[in-house]
Amino acid sequence: MIHHLNFKHLRYFMIVAQEGSIVRACEKLNLTPQTISGQLKQLEQTLGVALLQKEGRRLILTDAGKQALDYAEQIFAMGESLQEQLLNPSQSVRLFSVGIADVLPKLVAYRLLEPALELDEPVRLECREGNMETLLADLATHRVDMVLTDRPVDAGFSIRAYNHLLGDCAMSLFAAPEVAESYRQGFPKSLHGAPLLMPTDDTMIGSSLKKWCDSQGIRPNIVVECVDHALLATFGQAGKGLFCGPSVLEPQIERQFSVESIGRIESIRERFYAISLERRIRHPGVLAVTNTARRILFEEAEEI
Repeated sequence: MIHHLNFKHLRYFMIVAQEGSIVRACEKLNLTPQTISGQLKQLEQTLGVALLQKEGRRLILTDAGKQALDYAEQIFAMGESLQEQLLNPSQSVRLFSVGIADVLPKLVAYRLLEPALELDEPVRLECREGNMETLLADLATHRVDMVLTDRPVDAGFSIRAYNHLLGDCAMSLFAAPEVAESYRQGFPKSLHGAPLLMPTDDTMIGSSLKKWCDSQGIRPNIVVECVDHALLATFGQAGKGLFCGPSVLEPQIERQFSVESIGRIESIRERFYAISLERRIRHPGVLAVTNTARRILFEEAEEI
């Protein structure tokens, strides 16, 4: 049987957890230790788990307590946002929370999210980065409004979500100027034995790039494997090898990392998705991203 949650008890728990002790929480809430201790016990009984435990003279959070604190902070933050929205609708700023898959290039994420900051209705953009599983869990619990990623949700995930394809583009290889000069001529066969900075096998691009190399009979020298595109680009900027990036962003990548494009691999297509809980999108931030992604990002690929 599920009991109704007492939000007053939850707030007392949050203050105790944030302050680190019942004594300091009493000072902040102007209540007695007996009152707070009693209501914390009632909260634990309602939830059926221990939230706090003693370690010497200190109170520490259990694993369940850490989860409860995370939820409590979000709940009361949303409550404050609701009050602000209702009391000062003309001055309030809407929160737009986005999960960004850690495999997604930061430049792509920026270009996709930029339209949300140009809306007539002001928004405060909150970005959470993580792996696909964590971000989909955040989406299911409404911690984020949308997830940006390079692959769609499939039946393997226990969440009913909808994939919105934003577009796709070819992939280019880049390197520091002194390195690029050595491998530009004769591309792609020149990549045989070349120092390659690779996305890991469990990413869409990493897997596709390895398969493409095999199909071309190319055996590069893999120097670094990493999920983070920005880190691979930093290694490339330092002259440690060749790294890949979306062809649509060639000018930006060259300018940001002081590198040069070596060549494009048209057969490897990098796709970008917005994942939401809505089939028909209504959130203005998500609409801004999905409606303008092809116009501001992927149409440019045809012009380069």
